[in-house]
Amino acid sequence: MVFVRDRLLDEIRKVIMENIPPEAEMRRVEFEGPYLVIYVRNPGFLKSETSAIKNIAKILRKRIIVKVDPQARKKPQEARSKILELVPSEAGVSEKDIEFDEVLGEVVIKAAKPGLVIGAEGENLKRILVETGWRPRVVRKPPIKSGLLEGIINYMMNESDYRLKFLRRASEKIHVDPLFKSDTVRITALGGFMEVGRSAILLETPNSKILLDFGLNPGINTPPNMYPRIDMLNIAPEEIDAVVVTHAHVDHCGLVPFLFKYGYDGPVYTTEATRDLMALMQLDILDVARREGNPIPFTQREVQKMVLHTIPLKYGDTTDIAPDVKITLYNAGHILGSAMVHIYAGNPAGGGINILYSGDIKFQRTRLLERASVEEIPRVDILILESTYGATDLPPRNEAEEKLIEIIKKTIERKGKVLIPTLSVGRAQEIMLVLRSAMMEKKLDEIPVYIEGMIDEVTAIHTAYPELLSRETFALFKSGENPFSYTTFKRVEDRRARSDIVDAPESSVIMATSGMLTGGPAVEYFKLLAGDPRNTMVFVNYQVKGTLGRRIKDGEKEIQLQEEDGRIVTVKVNMEIQSVEGFSGHSDRKQLVRFVESLPTIPKKIILNHGEPSAIASLAKELGKSKDIRVRTADIIMPNVLDTLTFKP
Repeated sequence: MVFVRDRLLDEIRKVIMENIPPEAEMRRVEFEGPYLVIYVRNPGFLKSETSAIKNIAKILRKRIIVKVDPQARKKPQEARSKILELVPSEAGVSEKDIEFDEVLGEVVIKAAKPGLVIGAEGENLKRILVETGWRPRVVRKPPIKSGLLEGIINYMMNESDYRLKFLRRASEKIHVDPLFKSDTVRITALGGFMEVGRSAILLETPNSKILLDFGLNPGINTPPNMYPRIDMLNIAPEEIDAVVVTHAHVDHCGLVPFLFKYGYDGPVYTTEATRDLMALMQLDILDVARREGNPIPFTQREVQKMVLHTIPLKYGDTTDIAPDVKITLYNAGHILGSAMVHIYAGNPAGGGINILYSGDIKFQRTRLLERASVEEIPRVDILILESTYGATDLPPRNEAEEKLIEIIKKTIERKGKVLIPTLSVGRAQEIMLVLRSAMMEKKLDEIPVYIEGMIDEVTAIHTAYPELLSRETFALFKSGENPFSYTTFKRVEDRRARSDIVDAPESSVIMATSGMLTGGPAVEYFKLLAGDPRNTMVFVNYQVKGTLGRRIKDGEKEIQLQEEDGRIVTVKVNMEIQSVEGFSGHSDRKQLVRFVESLPTIPKKIILNHGEPSAIASLAKELGKSKDIRVRTADIIMPNVLDTLTFKP
């Protein structure tokens, strides 16, 4: 294998030498993760020879990065002065916002307005590289301070030696000639099939094993049905070549650190926003497990290792993750950073199988996000499609907003309080935008809105990636306004304040995690509020079967809950229970059919997952009726967990 890799590098060097101008003074070529890195002494060639790198990338079919040989970089203090000279003062960059990673040859630039640092078509970034020798990485300074974001940046800088070694080690599994030339692909359902929760798929080619998502079931707190069933496959974690995470909900990402605990040592591919959010969610899993005395599936150490092993990808960038597997991420419209994964599996020269894994998608614009992107998706042979609301036609978003506002108004009239248990990622921010707008437009009285749980930290991460939000919301950020801030929004930082909030004479809205009442402050508020018929609890997200939220939504009136001291208490549900389905981050039945109809090519096979059996059956029937899809009923597949499907081109 080493001989084959050396031969491949020799061939690559030959192509580079034939296409890179001599004045670049190329020093060496390295593989670092999925990237081919060309080290030069003179980055000035990029001023005039802008097409050279593009030509090399096209010939080699590799992602190319240019770095400057350490001896040719300016000293950090000199480079810092040059960067401050090149960057407009309006960008909000100070000396302390510029940090150097000498191992990776990168300079991290924290800016209030990153677009001004980047410049038109990245021109400023090129100037920084050319004139300092440091490869710039621009990070937004969020208007809401995030301890987690700061921690991730600092941790990765401190561990850059480890990260460089990891990237070079990971590249040894990617940049090799495939040993087997067959284009056969196997897809095994590990979780999230005929159910919602513990989403995980094993995709196998003759040369590679790839995991798509690895989540837990929030409605179950004991194995084996809490975890994906990788234990049944006789596959050790170290045999897996890559993990791809679609988004940062725990049913898709919650158990990725568990893989590292048991020997996985490879890369995790996702968007940068998902990396940050999923680390936060996983740390919360540990916190809840400790508080409630549940088994702890992994430790903080494994979360930290996962962060170091994460290789962030941008939407639309095609990347090799194995000798015979390329992936491209596309916006899924579900939550911040969520992605659909287009997978090309098979012979790199062509003739393989194109798979699209939807993850969770929203094929409709919302206040928070643009809809799932389909325009640039290439050919799709096999579609793995979520079916959460496959049996449901959700009301229009404006009707959902009006219903929520009406519920709150009626609760205010009877001097009650409104509890909104909400997912901290996505749904909470959407509801904040709705409440802010309603109060600004005088559709709702300006009453206190108490926000507790991880919502504040998650919202801070949203403000770090406003370019991923809807056009309207991004425009507010560009104008200098923070749309997640309003005079009546109050962050609850001390749990002892809960009783005062509940006992206060004025009406209020309380937003708290978790959205399915599986733990967290929402459960504590529920205990305090449930007995008073003046109060209302409003569910604004899907309630997974088996969760406390689902039981209450289905009509249970007496709930037994365990206190922190171990006592079992019975809570009588006298408060009004409402559900507003239209806020879902999932597509309903009509939107799912329209999504498939909108794909540039109609898939030959459609595999349905992430839905209860009735929802999957209903969606299969609806897809079969569409004249635009033209897929036979036999080509719509509804697997169970542990079913394996084999496909050939």
